[in-house]
This record gives sequence, C-alpha cells and structure tokens, in this order.
Amino acid sequence: MRLLTALIVALLLAAPAVAQEERPGDFDYYVLALSWSPNWCAREGDARGAEQCAARHDHGWTLHGLWPQYHRGWPDYCRTGEAPPSRAMTAAMADIMGSSGLAWHQWKKHGTCSGLSAQDYFTLSRRAYESVTRPELFRRLKAPVRLPAAVVEDAFLKANPELAPDMLTITCRDGHIQEARLCLSRALAPVPCGRDMVRDCSLTDALFRPVR
Repeated sequence: MRLLTALIVALLLAAPAVAQEERPGDFDYYVLALSWSPNWCAREGDARGAEQCAARHDHGWTLHGLWPQYHRGWPDYCRTGEAPPSRAMTAAMADIMGSSGLAWHQWKKHGTCSGLSAQDYFTLSRRAYESVTRPELFRRLKAPVRLPAAVVEDAFLKANPELAPDMLTITCRDGHIQEARLCLSRALAPVPCGRDMVRDCSLTDALFRPVR
C-alpha cells in the first residue's frame, strides 16, 4: 500500500501543471518594441513586397508593438470581451507601424491582454511611441555600417535621460540590429525590465542600414 501511495504521489508531482488562464489587464508592465525598419525590410520585408518598404516611405524606428509583460514571462492571445478593431482603426496606425496588418496582429496577440478596448490600446500605443525620443543620428546614415549593439543602446540613453541601462534592451537578428525594447509602467513611465527581458545583443559588428 505504501508503495502504491508513493507511486501515485510521484506521478502527481511529475504531471505538468495546468496553465493559469491569462486574464486581460493582469500584467506587471509594458514593453515598447521599436523596430529599425530598413533592417527589417532588408531581412524579410523586401522579399514580401511589404508596403512598409516601398521607396516612397522613409521609415526609421517603427512601432512593433506595446506588449503587456509579467516580471517573468508574458501573456498573449487573451480571451477578451472587447470588440476587435475596425479596419479604420488599424489603418490609422500604419503611419507609425508600417502596416495595418501589423496593427491587427498586435491587437490580437498583445492588445487583447491589456484590458483595454482596441481604440484605447492603439491610443496608448501611440502615446508610448511618442513618449520616447528616437535618436536622430541614425537617420543621418548614408550607407550601411557595422557597429556594436551597445552603441545603439547608448544613443537611446543619451536621447532619453530618464532611462537607465536596465530599462531597455537592444536585440539583433541575422547579424542586424533588430529592435530597441523599452520597459514602461502602465502610466508609460520608464521602469526596470524583468530578468527575461534584459538580454542585450552582444554583437560588436551588427549591421545597421540607412533610411532609404
């Protein structure tokens, strides 16, 4: 009997825990993700024929998204009673996000976890984007350069004195600078990032392409 009991206990302990349902509005802070558009276009956007990469545009740092975040991990694709955004709402975000399709995807994956309506989520996303000074020097590049990812972080810190090094991270992908990710409170004030967010790109020769 003791052996059977021990076996049952062992099986119960080994069973995977049931994931807690992710509830809209239940999170700790936001991550504001800014993507360097010329690099994204060179890596994948041009091959897709993305509108964002059309020659008539001059996108630099675009808004990838505003992501609800836990101190460890993040919620996504939450069940919400809020109505999905209209086409007009997503189209209105294309000027800073590059496309209405990205705006729709960001609402579906992240906005649904914010506890906000679609309109309020997009309004907050725009406010967050506009609250950060995006370093102007990168728009002055005339040709691709290779640089340490730390240079990009230093530029954001200099342009935004309220930021500390533990409040943002620079990511790379395929040898390119990919994104600047800044951690913000619900009121959009800079806050320290969780441990799983502060993972800076360590490349010293990351490719950075100029605005077209």
